Amino acid sequence: MTTPKNDDAGPRLLSGGNPQIPKGEGDGPVQAYIAAMPGWKSDVGRRLDALVTSTLPDVRKAVKWNQPFYGAHEDRWFLSFRCYTKYVQVQFWQGTSLDPAPPKASKHDEVRYLDIHEDDELDEDQLRSWIEQAGRLPGAKV
Repeated sequence: MTTPKNDDAGPRLLSGGNPQIPKGEGDGPVQAYIAAMPGWKSDVGRRLDALVTSTLPDVRKAVKWNQPFYGAHEDRWFLSFRCYTKYVQVQFWQGTSLDPAPPKASKHDEVRYLDIHEDDELDEDQLRSWIEQAGRLPGAKV
């Protein structure tokens, strides 16, 4: 059985409501991803993008594997985020090197996560600190 395609419906949402956006380099694909984030998650995406961009004005952006990536060095990435059913997950690719480390562990040794739920208050000072620290690290090749 196939699902009818509605070209006016915008990007397809994958499991958990994560937008399916074509891979691409630069701000355009990232903004397309953020615009396609469902409901309140789009506001979180805009806030995260603004925090990264204001903290590291020369940040590199791309969409890979249906999520925005941010990097400070060529082909190296320090942060990404994606939608899940009940939260937006921020991934710090070298999160164990941050002080303090983001709260959620990963099955990948160096990765740490921050899950943002709809009613959570964002600690923008802490996020900015993690972004600054992560931007100074060599980054992960993903």
